[in-house]
Amino acid sequence: MKQSGRKYNRIVVKIGSSILCSEGERIDDAVFKGIAAQISNLVKNGTEVVIVSSGAIALGMHHLGLTDRPKELFYLQAAAAVGQTDLMNSYSRFFKDSFKTAQLLLTWEDFSNHTRYLNAKNTVNTLLRLKTVPIINENDTVSTDEIKFGDNDKLSALVASLISADLLIILSDIDGLWDAEKKVIRVVDKIDHAIKQLACPTDKKRCVGGMITKIEAAKIAVNSGIPCLIVNGKKTAVIEDSVREPGTHGTLFVSKEGYLNEKDRWIAYGTKPKGYIFVDDGARKAILAKKSLLSVGVRCCKGTFENGDIVSLCDSFKNEFARGKAGISSKQLEKVCGQHSDKEVVHCDNIVFTE
Repeated sequence: MKQSGRKYNRIVVKIGSSILCSEGERIDDAVFKGIAAQISNLVKNGTEVVIVSSGAIALGMHHLGLTDRPKELFYLQAAAAVGQTDLMNSYSRFFKDSFKTAQLLLTWEDFSNHTRYLNAKNTVNTLLRLKTVPIINENDTVSTDEIKFGDNDKLSALVASLISADLLIILSDIDGLWDAEKKVIRVVDKIDHAIKQLACPTDKKRCVGGMITKIEAAKIAVNSGIPCLIVNGKKTAVIEDSVREPGTHGTLFVSKEGYLNEKDRWIAYGTKPKGYIFVDDGARKAILAKKSLLSVGVRCCKGTFENGDIVSLCDSFKNEFARGKAGISSKQLEKVCGQHSDKEVVHCDNIVFTE
């Protein structure tokens, strides 16, 4: 079920905590060994592989004797600091005979700042040219927002978009997205409200996310022109099968026609909005017609942002429908909301629809 005969020469594989380690135990050596063998075979055959790996906090919890995921930030950071060493030692142990690995710890700032975004991209691309497998994780020891609310599913999609991957494979401990009758949906052509309704959050003590975050990650990927697979990571040869023929296992999210270019991907997904601009119905229609946002159509704004910052554009029901690069600061906008002004609030070339 390959999309338009595409070859998958560069892939991102996201490996979740539930795959690498069982509840209350250390690294699952058998599973880890199987994944390592598959990735080694792919690399030997010329496929570029980037791994986005969870597991640091779960492993740290084990070493620190914590049975439930802590709510306090400092405990989470401590667990991440302890577990990160064990995680990378395990990767080195299982991959040492096949290829070299490299660790990259990223935060939201590495995506939000465009210079750092390009630096991260160049680093990963250089490592791939040097036949090294980058292993990427959220820098949980210092990143507060992602520990509280984030997940590595989204990070894997952002990384796939960052390096223009050909395929994103998310390894889970279930066979894919289920329909209402608990049967796996093999292909998703469009991520709409009905698909999102099928998701439910995880109840695992050591994990965050669940199918909701995986669907959100799939949305980022397909809008970036990258097909996404959610598969059971404990199945034999599932990674190799997925590269040869996506759709053999799990749920395949088909990449979108007319996908976003690199600049628009960064505006839409690569950074957290610094503020919110609420527009009236007339301005919303104008924006959807690919016109610039003018101050006369702005009802109010929230947050502090400067000229050039990314902002969220919201309708009268406070729902985001687009993101854009602000043409004026929040302080300037507050003075001209609902009034005619010579300055464009957001130029049409810097607006990307998110819904």
